[in-house]
Amino acid sequence: MSLITDLSVQLGAELQACSAQVTTAESCTGGGIAEAITRVAGCSAWFEAGYVTYSNAQKTTMLQVPPELFVSHGAVSRPVVEAMARGAVKQSGARYGVAVSGIAGPSGGSQEKPVGTVCFAWADGEAVISEQQLFDGDRETVRRKSIEHALNGLLSLLSGARGKA
Repeated sequence: MSLITDLSVQLGAELQACSAQVTTAESCTGGGIAEAITRVAGCSAWFEAGYVTYSNAQKTTMLQVPPELFVSHGAVSRPVVEAMARGAVKQSGARYGVAVSGIAGPSGGSQEKPVGTVCFAWADGEAVISEQQLFDGDRETVRRKSIEHALNGLLSLLSGARGKA
């Protein structure tokens, strides 16, 4: 089994243990997080929905990301992925959500945001935590590392929530 599949199996077990569901809001991973989750048999019990919103227009339409965030911060930014995560949770009704937006390459980077820059947000209801990472490698590697990081972040969020329960 691959690391991504192992993480998805762990995530499913954690979500089932707390009777919760998760949703995804993805840009640069193109649905890869949702695909990883749905590799696991029985995931319909804990996976609510996946949103692949590559364009800014669809981030606004489907996830209610305020258009002014793109102007002030850019699509690859913590404020945008935070809004994506909140929007996915609100639209789907899932308790947990993960959002990702980044520059997988090979082009599209800048001095401020080079290729490999990926922003993540994890939501537990309205509460959201976010971070930015810089991954080395080609497009496929950046996307794979992003999927792994997103799943690991969900597992961390769930272990923290379990500790508070």
